[in-house]
Amino acid sequence: MNKNFRNSLLMLAASAFAVSCADYNVTDNFKADPDPTFVEPYKDLAPVKTYIDRATYPNLTLGATLKVVDFNKQELAHAAAVANFDNVAFGTTLMSGSIINAKGVMNFLDMSDLLDHVEEIGYEVYGSPIVANANQAESWLNMLTAPIEIQVDPVEDKTVDYTTMEEFTGTIVSGKPKIEKNYDGNDNALKVPKMSKVYIIEGFDVDSLCDYTITFYAKVDKDDNVICTFADNKIVDNKGNYVKYPIKAGGWKKVVVEAKPAAGATKGYLMIEGNFNSAVFIKKVTAAHNPDNHRPQTAQEQKDTINYALNAWCDGLMKINAGRIKSFDLIDEPIDVKAEIDGGIYDLKHSTEKIFWQDILGSENYAPVVSKVASAAFEKYEGNPAELKFFISESGLEKEKKFESLKYWINVWDANGAKIDGINAKLNLTYSEDAEKQEANKASLDNLLDNLASTGKLIRLSNFDISYKDAEGNNVSANDITDEQRQKLADYYGYVIKSYMSKISNEKQAGICKGNLADTSDPVGLWSVDSKSKDWVRTATYKAFCDALQGK
Repeated sequence: MNKNFRNSLLMLAASAFAVSCADYNVTDNFKADPDPTFVEPYKDLAPVKTYIDRATYPNLTLGATLKVVDFNKQELAHAAAVANFDNVAFGTTLMSGSIINAKGVMNFLDMSDLLDHVEEIGYEVYGSPIVANANQAESWLNMLTAPIEIQVDPVEDKTVDYTTMEEFTGTIVSGKPKIEKNYDGNDNALKVPKMSKVYIIEGFDVDSLCDYTITFYAKVDKDDNVICTFADNKIVDNKGNYVKYPIKAGGWKKVVVEAKPAAGATKGYLMIEGNFNSAVFIKKVTAAHNPDNHRPQTAQEQKDTINYALNAWCDGLMKINAGRIKSFDLIDEPIDVKAEIDGGIYDLKHSTEKIFWQDILGSENYAPVVSKVASAAFEKYEGNPAELKFFISESGLEKEKKFESLKYWINVWDANGAKIDGINAKLNLTYSEDAEKQEANKASLDNLLDNLASTGKLIRLSNFDISYKDAEGNNVSANDITDEQRQKLADYYGYVIKSYMSKISNEKQAGICKGNLADTSDPVGLWSVDSKSKDWVRTATYKAFCDALQGK
């Protein structure tokens, strides 16, 4: 910790910290200090959340987005979030894809740590999406819905009986094989001379995914070995050496070759070679394969399996939660703008390659089933059902058709008994120096808010970052932005906040969640990052938040 940082924390303990400590509990071992910066002209501002008039706006909250690892470090980002915002969201890092491994083992260690800490300091967390199409435990779901193993009998592909054959008509790569009549005084046999290469069975189709067993009966005058090639696959051991199949001199010996076809092979055959000591006599060859001993799960079995997975995930999640997270995204980004149903409404996302919950639960029952299971698990583990809130999160809602499509599906789900309390609208905002474009930006935002208000649902705004473009449409970076440009950007942040507060009725306000607290490569932060000390420095956007929350 550098000197300026330490001095700032000491100053906070003596002055500004007193303003913020009323908004959260301070334990003996923890203090959530505000940002360590006292740079003119913003040094006298209090923590941002203290500017909300809680009597007038009882439901309005400010949220911050962090990674679990950054929050659990309890360093600068954590302190800035806890001091200035009412709650924290963790994006995808508390979703099943980050918690459940391929075998279904759930690792809630990080989540347990952060919830214990949040409970200790009296803070709040907004829950990550319970289900979605991305960031799911795909390996686990694939394992659960994999085809079921069944018992199958081998299938005979072909048999060649040389005991009754008068002439050999098979493929000869080298040598001069022939039918030896009355070889053993009774039956005929195929004679494969020394150092020959001969197909002893062929003419059947193969599946490269199947395992094959070729059985033949052979006799030699001297102990010998043969090397085999099956369907373009020369058979080797795990060290890459050719497998030698021994044939002992004496009576007829049964030789069993187990192999797979080469990749891409479609025609079956077995070629033998490598007999250097003796001719090989063969009387009968049979090729058979073991068909795939798996079958796809039936629609009902898949549904039962996915219901099991949903119940297991919600049970594990809510057990760790123990009623502490009270608001969740129920479903994240369900709308597919590339597919339509009747009436020109966008369909839900579907997949033929991945397991999507809605493909198995059914589009119209998707949210009803998930909300029922999640609600039951929440209540089972100390949760107060009166406090539980579920949101549908979606991006791109400034586009009229996408908004209308989401509204359609929410109405369908509501009618089927889903618990959907609100909409979490993911923003994608830009400030433009081109006056005409900026007016269009404002109009688009205002229309979005009017549309959201018309649903009668709780409305939450998330991903609240605004990029800055010059008059030519080029991005202005955090390193290059001027004070004048920063102020224009800050004014637009203020405009968004005040528009939300005026267009969304007080009782339907579920809060605004900042995407990035500090600047990234874009000037999106309430804080810039000092290039030398790495301290966070309040920007005009910090003041814009404070002013807008007061209605200024």
